[in-house]
Amino acid sequence: MRGLPKFDDPNLIAGTDQFGDAGIYRIRDDLLLVQTVDFFPPLVNDPFTFGQIAAANALSDVFAVGGRPITALNIVGFPSKELDLSVLQDILAGGAERVRAAGAVLVGGHTVRDAEVKYGLAVTGIASPEQLMTNGGARPGDLLVLTKRLGTGFITTAAKAERCPDHVLNTAIASMIELNSVGLPAIRSVKAHASTDVTGFGLGGHAVEMADASDVSICIAVSTLRELPGALDMCQLGFKTGASASNRDYLTRMMHIDEDVDPARVELVFDPQTSGGLLIAVEHQDGEALVQQARAAGLDDCTIIGSVVPRQGAALILRA
Repeated sequence: MRGLPKFDDPNLIAGTDQFGDAGIYRIRDDLLLVQTVDFFPPLVNDPFTFGQIAAANALSDVFAVGGRPITALNIVGFPSKELDLSVLQDILAGGAERVRAAGAVLVGGHTVRDAEVKYGLAVTGIASPEQLMTNGGARPGDLLVLTKRLGTGFITTAAKAERCPDHVLNTAIASMIELNSVGLPAIRSVKAHASTDVTGFGLGGHAVEMADASDVSICIAVSTLRELPGALDMCQLGFKTGASASNRDYLTRMMHIDEDVDPARVELVFDPQTSGGLLIAVEHQDGEALVQQARAAGLDDCTIIGSVVPRQGAALILRA
């Protein structure tokens, strides 16, 4: 983003200068506008399921900042000469299903001919200043809570190569389709200090963004990370995305790994997630309450994965 014009507006709460999950603009003292956009090529073969996953992924950014999505616009690239339009219809139907489940309204969109299928949403949401969460409020002493399992990158890469068992892929799909709104009541009940959703930069990349935005260091206990069934098996078979390697390369200079950490499990930190869970920094005494309330709401995989410490040499510290 360096070299691009900057926008100086007192009502701009979060824009391109921050590493936030969504743009945030003050409409009134009691009302914030939340905006985000995301789209990508298919991860699975079924068009309806792909539409669900892409929509859930885009909607997640609004939930990550404590907002409520109200409208969404489809963004589509489609090879209309190679694929029947019924495929596009199924993709859009899948996206619409998740938009409706999120309590938002689909108001239109834009489609272009493309050599490759691409789909996603531009989402507009609202939040009150009291509900707003950013990735910049983590404090030393906070516990870190992650609401979903990791490993979607390994699994979907194996699926594209037709090497992923159906039961492994189906579990990952169920996780990717799940909306991150499920945990918001629990998060609000404990007044989380910071939040972000874990997507393409992997757990490590988004943790570093939180650390930098909050001027702290983040310690993750790798043994506590919960992976999707079969994810590490797919990883050990070599099914890693290119983003997994680039995430590791980027993080190397700002990360410390203790000697006794299991290298195989470290790969979970770099794996890019699609529609991953929320990473939340919460006061130490509220961590277990958040986990229990989130699990009661249906987030069975919600768990404490680490803590926040004063800023050290490394933004991210991986411990056994």
